[in-house]
Amino acid sequence: MLHTGFALLLVLIANSAPILIRQLPYFRKSSYPLDFYLQFHDGSRWLGDNKTWRGLFAAIVLTAICSALIQTGWRTGVVVALLAMLGDSLSSFIKRRLGLPPSAMALGLDQIPESLLPLVYLQFCWQIGWWQVGLLVVCFFVLELSISRVLYYLHIRKHPY
Repeated sequence: MLHTGFALLLVLIANSAPILIRQLPYFRKSSYPLDFYLQFHDGSRWLGDNKTWRGLFAAIVLTAICSALIQTGWRTGVVVALLAMLGDSLSSFIKRRLGLPPSAMALGLDQIPESLLPLVYLQFCWQIGWWQVGLLVVCFFVLELSISRVLYYLHIRKHPY
């Protein structure tokens, strides 16, 4: 049971780090998009302005530190962060192909890939059951929507989702 709590914690940190780091004065201007402003053949950006190198590095560093502190190994934190950001970027890519504007809400698409990919990795590392992975994805889904509202009211997030 301990590993499932740690797994959820690491996924939450990986996905929250890009939003939180943006609040620090030095980091507000230090962002460059992951897609280098490149456009897909449909004329829209690959990912958009909200997927930045600043966010990727914040996720990696903060998740690695947390993972080291809870004694699951900093490398585990790096992989969890990379997979969470890959899932988030995949969601963004799909949303651009669907013609949704940046920061548009896509319930499920915005939560499932960014939690499922790192949790599947942790399932293999920590022998977490598949039912626990599913439960953790649902927990992340609910927590992400709830925390997002709180961060919006605190003026940390731009949108309440």
